[in-house]
Amino acid sequence: MTLTNLLGIDLPVLQAPMAGVQGSALAVAVSNAGGLGALPCAMLGPDALRQELAAIRAQTDRPFNVNFFCHTPPAPDAAREAAWRATLAPAYAEFGIDPAGIPAGPGRRPFDAETAELLAAFAPPVVSFHFGLPSAELLARVRGWGAKVLSSATTVEEARWLEAHGVDAVIAQGLEAGGHRGHFLSDDLSRQMGTFALLPQIVAAVRVPVIAAGGIADAAGVAAAMTLGAAGVQVGTAYLLCPEASTSAVHRAALRSDAARHTALTNLFTGRPARGIVNRFITEFGPLHGDAPRFPLATAASAPLRAAAEARGSGAFSPLWAGQNTRGCRAVPAADLTRALATGLRR
Repeated sequence: MTLTNLLGIDLPVLQAPMAGVQGSALAVAVSNAGGLGALPCAMLGPDALRQELAAIRAQTDRPFNVNFFCHTPPAPDAAREAAWRATLAPAYAEFGIDPAGIPAGPGRRPFDAETAELLAAFAPPVVSFHFGLPSAELLARVRGWGAKVLSSATTVEEARWLEAHGVDAVIAQGLEAGGHRGHFLSDDLSRQMGTFALLPQIVAAVRVPVIAAGGIADAAGVAAAMTLGAAGVQVGTAYLLCPEASTSAVHRAALRSDAARHTALTNLFTGRPARGIVNRFITEFGPLHGDAPRFPLATAASAPLRAAAEARGSGAFSPLWAGQNTRGCRAVPAADLTRALATGLRR
């Protein structure tokens, strides 16, 4: 079965869910253009999630994807949190921030029974996961309304694991991809491969369709992925300048600048490796720092620095998520970008 038939879409072009820089508007635009729009849900509370799902249902009758994280929340570690805030003390002092007044917070919510119950009322046709899969019981509830299930693999071993646990398609996330790494079987970053090394190996290892993700930003990249056996592509970074995205002003400025050519994997913002444009925070404290609390607990300590810097018009402490290939970023309607990417399917 082709990916388009599996997901009920016209074009095998999937918009990557990008928490913090988009909402329902981008998902609707891509779905209405024939691709598969996606709503990132890990940072949405129940009320916000209902509102976004209602907005999607009101604006499109096309398939769409809702995306969730499947991490196991770590136990709070007061000593590690204190050490991390002590490390950040010079930055706090510069902005007049009292670290003792910063509340702790999880920052991200894993998929759970309450969320599954909420989703059932909207019956999203596609549900995707990052960091593995939820429990078999939760996955069965998702299957109960007929949803297709996708998840990210960063190694061949993860792809085989996902297939064995019943996904309908595997997203092969290459090292070039922006945002959080989807790894879940191993934290060893030396096991991570680039998209065009990873993709054909996963295609050869599993029977389900494989979606290429990471570094694909234009029609030529789409064509290359399809040549290597991809059933479709997932694109994120290229959509960041679209008017339907909620990308901040400082993030948009960074994407348009020469700085966008230098990205790195960093755990400073959330506690888990994620790729973003190198800025002052990454240069001075990272990119990977052993004192950072485990995902997603690091978010609380970095949030006030981001807010203070952005209030001054600076992205020096902002998570400027982006993949290694930003050349496809254009301030054009998402529908136009989706159709432009799809021209690579005919090459």
